[in-house]
This record gives sequence, C-alpha cells and structure tokens, in this order.
Amino acid sequence: MTHTRKGSLAVIPARSGSKRLPQKNVLELSGKPLIAWTIESAVSCAIFDKVIVSTDSDVIANISRSYGADIPFIRPADLSSDTSTSFDVVAHALNHYSQLGIEYETVALLQPTSPLRTAAHIKDAFTLFNEKNANSIISVCECEHSPLWSNILGNDMSLDNFVTREMLTMRSQELPQYHRLNGAIYICKTKSLIESKSFFGENGSYAYKMGADVSVDIDNLIDFQLAEVIMSNRSIK
Repeated sequence: MTHTRKGSLAVIPARSGSKRLPQKNVLELSGKPLIAWTIESAVSCAIFDKVIVSTDSDVIANISRSYGADIPFIRPADLSSDTSTSFDVVAHALNHYSQLGIEYETVALLQPTSPLRTAAHIKDAFTLFNEKNANSIISVCECEHSPLWSNILGNDMSLDNFVTREMLTMRSQELPQYHRLNGAIYICKTKSLIESKSFFGENGSYAYKMGADVSVDIDNLIDFQLAEVIMSNRSIK
C-alpha cells in the first residue's frame, strides 16, 4: 500500500465512563458541552489536517460531530477502561489511519478536561515545537504549593522528618518555583511517540508554560465549578 504523509492530527480522547464526575465530557459548561470547548479550539487554530474525537460513546460522538470533529471510529471497549492509557488511545488512532494508508508526522493529544485552553495556546505551543525542533512539547503551569513542604503521611500521623529543617526555616517566597504537568497540550513527532511509547521521548521534550488561570483540569465537581467561574468572568470582561 502506498502511504500518504500528512502534517498534524489532533486526538481528543473522551470515553463515557467517569467515576468522580459522571458524564463529565458532555456536561454543560457555560452554555456548551465540556468537550465542545476543546473541539472548537482545535478546529479554529487551523493547524491540524484533521481533528478527531476518540470515544466509546454514540452520545459523545454525535455531540462532537455537531461541533466540527471527525469520528472515524467508535473506540473499542478494551481501550475505554480505567486502565487504558493516553498513549494506547493515540496509538490506536494513528494505527487506524496507517491502515488507510495515511501517516501523520505530528500528533497532538488535547484532553477535553482542559476547557480553558484556547486556540491561541495551541498555536503558541506549535510555534515552540517548531522553534525548538522538538520531539515533544508538553504544557505545564506553576505548582500552587511547593512540593518541598509536602511528604507521605504515615499511619501514625507523625510529622517527625515530614520536611527538612532547612525547608521549615524558609518562607514560601524563598522556595524554588516548581512546575507541574497541567494536562492541556501534548504535541509529539509521531516517530518519537511510537518509538518511546510516551509523549516524553528519550530527549528533545520541552515545556510550554501556561498560567494557573487556564490550567484547570476537570476531574471532579469542584474543578468543574471553578472552570465555570473563570469562564463567567471572561464573558463579563
């Protein structure tokens, strides 16, 4: 089979099962289903040759189509469990197109649980991807609290040696600034992704920094309510 090479594929993963916040991908957030915010950002940034939603749900599939995403398949059950990884989902999508003779040079994972990430963020991340000639770009934000003031708490609840004496004498503003993955944007060269089976390759991975105000990752009701407040404030401005 002759393979056609294409530029970039965006994969938006959205399975139906969600224990902490049931049906969260289609819950209405500021007038639209949660997943719609990510689909519209991916489509409007005009970077991707194709924007797809990988889902096991006909309901999610129909909603996603109505907002401009392609649904090339219904994701099989063995890739829709709690143990399925993001890599598994993206690799499945890439394999689907490979079997059709289409190879994408770059793939992006855009999780629908990051609705505050905009088309501008995706464009900026791709600009960084090209400037760095990166194997991957992964979005991060500053940690809300320093991990240097945290530790595992034992069954006896003892705080002996919980943090070092040096850390106890430091003010919060004196601590080094840590960053965390925020789950909003993953961009990777397909070759690197398949070889390493991870968005973090052996080398050539770089961080794209985002503000805390756009880094809400919806996992539970409190996250959802926080995103709604932030979006409401945007509309007021």
